[in-house]
Amino acid sequence: MSRDDIVQAARAWIGTPYLHQQSRRGVGADCLGLIRGLWRETCGPEPETPPAYSADWSEPAHEEALWAAARRHLRPIPEAVPLRPAQVLLFRMRAGAVAKHLGVLSAAGPAPRFIHAYTGHGVIESPLAPPWARRIVARFDFPQLVIRNGET
Repeated sequence: MSRDDIVQAARAWIGTPYLHQQSRRGVGADCLGLIRGLWRETCGPEPETPPAYSADWSEPAHEEALWAAARRHLRPIPEAVPLRPAQVLLFRMRAGAVAKHLGVLSAAGPAPRFIHAYTGHGVIESPLAPPWARRIVARFDFPQLVIRNGET
């Protein structure tokens, strides 16, 4: 599977309504549901089923549950590696809060963009503007991604 395959699959989710804890293209998804759906479409069966979660999940215990799950199933990308399409982005929405928003980079370079499920908007493609970029705490690749052309 290539980076283009992942981005094309992610773009097929654009317009899916935002529905908490859902993961069905065209029906409903939250940010985790988008990544889960992309996994199913590009990698196969999901490696684990997430527990039910609320809007404030992991915050009371200050557990980085989403980050830990990403490390279990995705390939971490070192900070020094440049942004590349198809990377899964993990965001911390507020300083001191747990990281709990996900997206997929759809374009790199001078005008980076990402696809994510956003409350009140559904699955959309947004500019990775500085307010979003500075919230990135980790990046990952899907494990079935084939690295080409000297990528690291």
